Amino acid sequence: MTVAPWFKYLIFQFPGWVFAGTGLFLAERWQWMPPWLAIVCFCGWVVKDLLLYPFLRRAYEPDITGAARLIGARGIAEGDLTPHGYVRVRGELWRAVVSPADRVANAGAEVEIVNADRMEVAVRVVDNDPRR
Repeated sequence: MTVAPWFKYLIFQFPGWVFAGTGLFLAERWQWMPPWLAIVCFCGWVVKDLLLYPFLRRAYEPDITGAARLIGARGIAEGDLTPHGYVRVRGELWRAVVSPADRVANAGAEVEIVNADRMEVAVRVVDNDPRR
């Protein structure tokens, strides 16, 4: 199950909100500050965390690196994929296998990356006629 980055961020901020709220509540109860100031400080704390989210969002996103970033991208078969061969995607040459394995992609066919495992990508044929 994948948790949305914003939800992860809120989960990690919640203990800080509880700690700040408890401290401000006790400060107000012991009459170290007026109630309105405790409320303003707590709201400021929460707003600060919400405003910082856009800057910290990437730290809470899943780490997708390498070939996994290519999933969904389209490329061109460099030679016949029967079922193994090479495709050019975003200017790079990748070892590829056609999915399903009983398909053949002609040289110059347009393919789409459907899976990536280490240095090999699985592709499906989008357009098998290179003349178009």
